[in-house]
Amino acid sequence: MIVDMKLTPLHVSRFMELGVKGFGRLKDVKLQMRPLCVMIGANGVGKTSILDALWLLANSAQGRLNDSISKLGGLRSFLTYDYVNALSLEVTMQVGKDGEMQYKLMIETGGTGYQIAVESLEESDVFGTCRRYIESSYSDIKYRDFAQKPLQPTWDFARLESALSQVPKMFQQPETFRSRLASSTFYHVLNVGARALVRLPQQMRPAALPGRDGEDLVACLYTLRESERDRFEAIEDSLRAAFPRFERLEFPPVAAGTIALAWRDERYTKPLYMH
Repeated sequence: MIVDMKLTPLHVSRFMELGVKGFGRLKDVKLQMRPLCVMIGANGVGKTSILDALWLLANSAQGRLNDSISKLGGLRSFLTYDYVNALSLEVTMQVGKDGEMQYKLMIETGGTGYQIAVESLEESDVFGTCRRYIESSYSDIKYRDFAQKPLQPTWDFARLESALSQVPKMFQQPETFRSRLASSTFYHVLNVGARALVRLPQQMRPAALPGRDGEDLVACLYTLRESERDRFEAIEDSLRAAFPRFERLEFPPVAAGTIALAWRDERYTKPLYMH
């Protein structure tokens, strides 16, 4: 992540707290987020709802809020039953050593769909300095840069998407926060059926992550082998620790621009392919 060090030191950043109100069983929850969080509980207490809330936040930062709400069955389907008519999400990110950014998003039911009632992004530090980068209340939307000069959208603004996802790219602080939130990745139970994406040949392209359903796993491993050899070798060493007869991973071409993943094992003369 490259930022202007003369402004705000966003190079030291991690999410610190998540707040959720009105999402399924999560009527009003605040969760302290550490480098590793483990959730243990009975079925139906809201563990998956925490992941879904994070997934919704990340997708809203990508400009996919409307699509994500539709995939969850519409806003009314996952609101806390008979309790609220709005969903509130908050996430706080550490900035440098002394500051933090707090993002708030409140979505209300409206007609047969929803509307974004409140949205804000502000940065504060221990010295009492506060900068507001996004202030949104229904159709009244204001962006502010580091100097706090206000800007209202003059472009084709998508009302069903978050203001964060449409922040002007030259506003470095909110854009860095948006990018950080949008890059959050979530993995649920992986489909490994006969025609699952993870078992098929994949396009040979740069990939930093394996994809939510493993659709970029082969490309990701290939990218690591070519650009970050130490990390790739660490993966192979871990596989050898678990499977002593494992030798190496290979990436045979299948067609133009398409590669497969093959597992070499000392017991066999032929490699084992993903399918």
